[in-house]
Amino acid sequence: MVERRWYDQWKEFVETGDQNSSSFPGQIDNSELFEDQDSYHLKERLVENEDFMLVPAEAWRKLLAWYGLVEGQPPLETIENDRVCLRILCMCVLILLLLVLMCVCVCVCVDSLQEVMCREFSVQQGAECRLWMKSSDTSCERLRNVHVSVLDACLTSGMTVIMEMRNADGTWPSSKPQIMRCSVEDQEYRGQPGVCGLSNLGNTCFMNSALQCLSNTPPLTEYFLRSAYLEELNFTNPLGMKGEIAEAFADVIKQMWSGRHHSVVPRIFKTKVGHFASQFLGYQQHDSQELLSFLLDGLHEDLNRVKNKEYIELRDAGGRPDQEVAEEAWRNHLRRNDSVIVDTFHGLFKSTLVCPECHKVSVTFDPFCYLSVPLPVSKDRVMEVFFVSLDPKEKPFQYRLLVPKAGKVSDLCSALAQLIDIPMVVTDVFNHRFYKIYQADEALSCILDRDDIFVRGVGGGEEVNQDEEVVLGLYLRERSHYRDYGSGSSSYGTSLFGHPLLLSVPRTLCTQEGLYPLLLQRLEWVTQTHSHTHTHTHTDTFTHTQRDTHTHTEKHTYTHAPLPPAQPYVAIDWDPDMKKTYYNENEAEKYTKHSSMDESQQQMSVQLQECIQLFTTTETLEEDNPWYCPVCKLHQLATKKLDLWGLPEVLIIHLKRFSYNKFSREKLDSLVHFPLRDLDFSDCLLRKKLTNGEPPSRYDLIAVSNHYGGLRDGHYTSYSRNKDNGQWYYYDDSKVTFATEDQIVVSHLQSHLSHHQSQRKRPQ
Repeated sequence: MVERRWYDQWKEFVETGDQNSSSFPGQIDNSELFEDQDSYHLKERLVENEDFMLVPAEAWRKLLAWYGLVEGQPPLETIENDRVCLRILCMCVLILLLLVLMCVCVCVCVDSLQEVMCREFSVQQGAECRLWMKSSDTSCERLRNVHVSVLDACLTSGMTVIMEMRNADGTWPSSKPQIMRCSVEDQEYRGQPGVCGLSNLGNTCFMNSALQCLSNTPPLTEYFLRSAYLEELNFTNPLGMKGEIAEAFADVIKQMWSGRHHSVVPRIFKTKVGHFASQFLGYQQHDSQELLSFLLDGLHEDLNRVKNKEYIELRDAGGRPDQEVAEEAWRNHLRRNDSVIVDTFHGLFKSTLVCPECHKVSVTFDPFCYLSVPLPVSKDRVMEVFFVSLDPKEKPFQYRLLVPKAGKVSDLCSALAQLIDIPMVVTDVFNHRFYKIYQADEALSCILDRDDIFVRGVGGGEEVNQDEEVVLGLYLRERSHYRDYGSGSSSYGTSLFGHPLLLSVPRTLCTQEGLYPLLLQRLEWVTQTHSHTHTHTHTDTFTHTQRDTHTHTEKHTYTHAPLPPAQPYVAIDWDPDMKKTYYNENEAEKYTKHSSMDESQQQMSVQLQECIQLFTTTETLEEDNPWYCPVCKLHQLATKKLDLWGLPEVLIIHLKRFSYNKFSREKLDSLVHFPLRDLDFSDCLLRKKLTNGEPPSRYDLIAVSNHYGGLRDGHYTSYSRNKDNGQWYYYDDSKVTFATEDQIVVSHLQSHLSHHQSQRKRPQ
């Protein structure tokens, strides 16, 4: 590889034949091809015949002997050495192969051409290669389908075909268009195959976690490592992705299992996923299970051995035996779907629907790729609140209450009333002000766990008589003086501090003279012990506020004006020096824990088998998903029951931790206990009689995908057991560490689990 400008100068020098010409090229200088002169990384997107020229190896050696090479620059040629990784430029093998096979019939397939090329260039048998057609001087087009004819591939005489061989580290030369001067340590790195991290490209931990789980699924990984997928790529499936998802997945797997990488950057795979599934474009956070579902479906369609899917009319059981109907359903499924994904992950459900009107029973058998099992949902909720007493000398109390999850604010008050029997108002305090004052009939679902909820006593009666009393909010503000140099006058601004207060005041006292002593008394618990006279000095401005208008005076006046929603409030402005002297900030922040806070709220825990049993429980269809009864000729809210009939070799169990309904969205934090070995399905497997040679209904754990965090944010990691050495590892993006079995079942929230049977079977 020679820099184009040097090559042109050399060409001119040779053509003129003048040895004294000023066109003498001097030493071979490829400086323009490098990003820098230290690492000698090649620039990206170098174009042949524009940036560089390719010369045969023998010609390169002659040029090197005649002119020499600029000191320090590496020769841009293929290097293969026991201690040095294979180095290439744009291609591992760049073969300018003119199609001299003009005499060959155009019906010859591209794979025959590939065989000839492999033979001519002594390519080792079993080495993975791929072909490119040079469509112009600046671009190449991949010949993905080698089973089509030369004519169908649009190859004509005189065109250039390029053969590319996969590197030993699992990468392709065309994906690494640069020379890397690796250290001896990097060049000689040999790790445990499969123990390889995945770089986070920006919120792609969900993808990395799913890939690690699939990478450690033995049947799938071995299928790709032995390149069995090359013979089964389906380029014509309209439901597929032209084989590109399968190839991108294979590239990642081969790099991870080459044993030559600490970590792999799955950028090309991410790009392919986003190309075929727009929801994964960009770098937003996503659910690991959604990516896994898409990937399994995409791999299946890309590798579907059925090239022409026939139409099959589904039949109801019609009273026939389950065994007969199940076998028919599975045969029909394989007539349209036959791939390594079906072989490995597909099982069979029995679905039973019963019409509530005519009691028609409909039985069908449907394939599945994973089990999405629900978690038991608690009907109660634990809430922590602060109660502010009417007694100004009493600090707030913190309570822990058990309330109905679908309850109202009145239920919260009722729970607290069992401990404190006075009228109360529930408020949300944020930034030193009342963010919201709740009505009794509002749903508790609108209160988040992170909200600071203050419940305040407002009077001694059953309820506030609005004709005789007013519930006032009391805000504390610190005054800051500043000078308006434009007008030459002095003014001041204010900023809120401390906790706001609520108090019920008789309307007859809604004057400056009436309110002032009440407010001072209410503040007694946060002020120093001084007489009212001293306290009066430091609270020298008393302000009522309506909407966004602030009225400041030294005049002791007060005018009632309610605020939306009919909630008046007053503010006391403090001079900074007076606040520092009389306001005790430490005392104001103190509160007392009620004994209810000492009662440990045990995290709900369940066994995985309970979740699976809940999955097979009879349920009634929702209104937005009715069933059309063929007897009633109407859509009915039928009862539905799912049963497990046939189980796959590798079973993926998805824990549905994200719960959504009309009123709330939440992540269920129940601890799910699951066995690492011998997960037994014999009790919930409907088909009891298994033919000889089929594996038992027991599974061993091979991988777990974990999610930390809540609905809006979080992080994914995974635990996986290496298929070769049986060791467990913890994968956190590019970081990989050893793990022990007692670390795997933990309190953080599992997204899905993969189990594996030692023997191979197809469900019938």
